[in-house]
Amino acid sequence: MTRRLSALASTVAVLLLVGCAADGGDEPPAPSTPVAPSVFAIDADFPDPDVVALDGEGFAAFATGGPGLNLRVAHSADLVEWTVENRDVLPRLPGWASPGRTWAPEVVAASEPGSGYVMYVTAQDTASGRQCIGVATAATIDDDFVPASDEPLVCPVEEGGAIDASTFDDLDGTRYLLWKTDGNCCAQDTWIEMAALSADGLSLTGAPIRLLRQTLDWEGALVEAPTLVHRDGRYVLLYSANDYGGDFYAVGAATAESIEGPYEKLDEPILRSAGELRGPGGQDVVSRGDADTLVFHSWDELYMYRGLVTRPIEWVDGIPRVGE
Repeated sequence: MTRRLSALASTVAVLLLVGCAADGGDEPPAPSTPVAPSVFAIDADFPDPDVVALDGEGFAAFATGGPGLNLRVAHSADLVEWTVENRDVLPRLPGWASPGRTWAPEVVAASEPGSGYVMYVTAQDTASGRQCIGVATAATIDDDFVPASDEPLVCPVEEGGAIDASTFDDLDGTRYLLWKTDGNCCAQDTWIEMAALSADGLSLTGAPIRLLRQTLDWEGALVEAPTLVHRDGRYVLLYSANDYGGDFYAVGAATAESIEGPYEKLDEPILRSAGELRGPGGQDVVSRGDADTLVFHSWDELYMYRGLVTRPIEWVDGIPRVGE
């Protein structure tokens, strides 16, 4: 999902996107005005945000890094004002990974209280050259994360690799890991897949289950960035789709009565480029009491960086509605 581009490369990519629609799809509605700084909760490069609620002590947001950083972190008391730390939360990559393509962290408190935190992160597998998912741990949210294994946790090389990990705790307490097979790297389908995790979160306990793939025109060649929640008696799977580098990128949703599906997609995105938003995606859902907030990234007006944006999100019979 996340590929760090230079300002020049980003601009060129956007100019190309303006000239033609992805995979023959229709042009998305072009943003009518430049992004104002006020649209961003973090007005700086902070793509693929994952937010962790800290037991009444505010929030920590983790994101893809930048020059000199594998991954970055920010803190907030209210999801409105944020302080971005100038440190790498994963200063050492696992032995299986090569530097330079590390992104989309997912951080979650360990299932056993007091056992710290577990991080799932995408990195490049040195042996295959594909992107794969590894796992790291930290004693507290403020400590550096340390790789927990010298082997990747999810690495389906024959399917193009795997990226964009996320977790979901089911009603019975089972924790699942979700990810995207990176088939668009090599002219294959992309699948959102899922498997149950062990109690310590460091291994999978079952075979992957396929939930959905790209099938709609607006999705282009891929679906990615899964986020699973349970609302109004339904499982709701949010995902991003199309080319992350421009205005075609958008957030979709699918619902199911069972965690394993089948999942029925909404025909159109729940969030797409319009007005002040440019290529929104990489979403996460943060719950506070009875209120949910959608956290995601959006390009600035020059397509040089992706800042963090928050919007209220409500559910009508399990169908998500994103507010302003």
